Amino acid sequence: MSRNYLIAGNWKMNKTPKEAVALAEGVRKIKAGAGIRKMIAPSFVCIPAVVEVLKGSDVTLAAQNMASVEEGAHTGETSVLMLKELGVESVILGHSERRHVYGESDELINAKVKLALSHGLEVVLCVGETLEEREDGKVDEVCFRQIEGGLSGVSADGMKHIVIAYEPVWAIGTGKTATPLDAQTVHKACRGKIAELYSPSIANSVIIQYGGSVKPGNAAELMAQEDIDGALVGGASLDADSFAGIVAFDV
Repeated sequence: MSRNYLIAGNWKMNKTPKEAVALAEGVRKIKAGAGIRKMIAPSFVCIPAVVEVLKGSDVTLAAQNMASVEEGAHTGETSVLMLKELGVESVILGHSERRHVYGESDELINAKVKLALSHGLEVVLCVGETLEEREDGKVDEVCFRQIEGGLSGVSADGMKHIVIAYEPVWAIGTGKTATPLDAQTVHKACRGKIAELYSPSIANSVIIQYGGSVKPGNAAELMAQEDIDGALVGGASLDADSFAGIVAFDV
């Protein structure tokens, strides 16, 4: 089954609102080939300015996170209701930094996933192992646990709005990248796990992105793998020309 590619830029805690506007204008101008979708995830405070830039464009606007409840006494959190009103269409959940730096559990991430889906947002669910877990031979175990935990209670119909992003933690922001074959092996295993949880047809339709030091120089080789359907890009998405080089990969 042929799947489209999703190239997403996670800007993390970078760019002031003015800088974000300039970068979003650059991304808007990037020409994406048939079957390639562009997405950007600015910080919360930059979303109102960026949404104005993206109006009428082919770029999907995502948030980098959201709260697990709609409202209430949750100082410093951002609600799905706020994001929806601003025009956000997608949300990245379970990013390794949220898991490992801020201690988010599979249970908390799952609550966010279900809340986002209930409000019509697309979800990019991140999974991936640390270097220690990889060296201990636990790659599949960790990824499968995060997939199963993150998708608990998500219906087959809900899977139409789920993207999986495999991001080996040891390759994020380090300059290290899993070899295309290593990445493909994990992507294929994750697709197999989704087939087990749901069905082969659902598994075949789910976009599974690779995240972990993706750059213009390695994007084509990664995207050429059978089960890699795009990229979740960090540092290389902070420059429009660099991001354009990834969007323009030639499989």
